[in-house]
Amino acid sequence: MKRIAFLAISAVAAFTSACTSSYPASAAEMPNVMIMGEDSDADTVPRNSRVFKRVLNALSEELNNDGFNVYDETAVSLDDFAQGRVRRTDAEIIDIARSVKRPPIDVATIFSIYASASKMSYTTKIRTRVEGRLLNVKTGQHLGNFEVELPQPDNAPADCNRECVLETVGKNAKILAQDLGAVLTTKLAHIVDGGSSVPASSSAGSDLPTAYSLVFNGFNTDEINRIEEYMVAFSGYKHHRPTSSSMRHNEYWYETQSESGRLNRNFRRMLEHLGVEGRVAFSGSQFQIEKISLRQER
Repeated sequence: MKRIAFLAISAVAAFTSACTSSYPASAAEMPNVMIMGEDSDADTVPRNSRVFKRVLNALSEELNNDGFNVYDETAVSLDDFAQGRVRRTDAEIIDIARSVKRPPIDVATIFSIYASASKMSYTTKIRTRVEGRLLNVKTGQHLGNFEVELPQPDNAPADCNRECVLETVGKNAKILAQDLGAVLTTKLAHIVDGGSSVPASSSAGSDLPTAYSLVFNGFNTDEINRIEEYMVAFSGYKHHRPTSSSMRHNEYWYETQSESGRLNRNFRRMLEHLGVEGRVAFSGSQFQIEKISLRQER
């Protein structure tokens, strides 16, 4: 019995070494970022406004200049989603971010613009505020938020018409968006780099919290016990917990620093080390590992 346990531990150790040495330490996966506007509140500036576009471009520029992979929502959702919708709900925005597969989106930067104009006999007081938040698309985890506004209302001519108001709000919103982008970029960089001064692109990996749903189907209890040993041994492992369990079906919430490509390869190699035939499928944030059972002689 001790010899069997020793052999199992040795196999896991050898497997871990093989999985770790197969990848260069400098090949970190930077998160893919998509900037999205939330305008469901009737008090916010709608998506079809030129003010909205100025803020979107300013935020994109800040994140892009800091080295993040920023993708245009229209470009990556053009084929599968209706374009030009306004007053979208939070649920619609998050569903789109999770549904985009080429490329998969890791972080959504969601922002809203609030503006108001108060006409007086001698001037027009214009207030502008921009708020934004970072959302981990895979896990739904809140990564940070911030809001910026002018210290005091901006003044415009007393007879300021709609065009005048839009230009004033647009000018102020762009300046505020640059500041907001700088803050959110700093927050995201701190998470990705793990608080290190060394950028994630040159470190061992990104510290962005990543979690997957793992579904194992058709494996018996002994095989699941061995699978859990391999899961813990995977490079980048942080934490896991069972979410559903039965004699032949087990599901886990699995947190790791490894990217999906490495994890996919590790599962295929795990099946080889277990000596079982199986199928590994991946979509979004879910891995499904299914055993291909063969008839045994009694």
